[in-house]
Amino acid sequence: MRYLALGDSYSIGEGVPEAGRWPVQLAVRLRREGVALDDPTIIATTGWTTDELSAAMDAATLTPPYDLVSLLIGVNNQYRGRSADDYRDEFRRMLDRAIALARQRANRVLVLSIPDWGVTPFAHGSGRDVLRIAEELDVYNAIASEEAEASGARFVDITAISRQHPALLADDGLHPSAAQYALWTEAAVPVALAMLAD
Repeated sequence: MRYLALGDSYSIGEGVPEAGRWPVQLAVRLRREGVALDDPTIIATTGWTTDELSAAMDAATLTPPYDLVSLLIGVNNQYRGRSADDYRDEFRRMLDRAIALARQRANRVLVLSIPDWGVTPFAHGSGRDVLRIAEELDVYNAIASEEAEASGARFVDITAISRQHPALLADDGLHPSAAQYALWTEAAVPVALAMLAD
């Protein structure tokens, strides 16, 4: 089976070794559960917004169909102060593209929520209002959850994990560590197993 991971710094694993990235950890765990899954193809770069990911997908050599597609995007939209309405429109388009890459099987698309970077030392040292960060991300994540449900994709909330484990970070004090990604993976594994069994 073939796996495509779409995203930003959280999918490329900024600050962690390749083996620590959550899509890589997910593939390893699924293989351990008996799923014959290739290593993921990851289309993700630190700093990307929804439209930048879309442009990168236009430029990439993708070879659908994929048996599993994950999508985690939006933190940089929030960081740059973009509106929730714009995020909904752009996220919906990204989700439609992800579903198309999975041969129109929405049940093979896994959406992860955006973690709360407001709990990190980077955020606390930035001068930004960390409570507002949390509130804005909650709005973004509600949109992603609603759009995933409406399309038939699956949604995994890892935001609570990021808030419960604010010390599990890479050396930059902003991005998750491999240990935090392992917790995300634990949350995603049962959902992915159910998806791939369909």
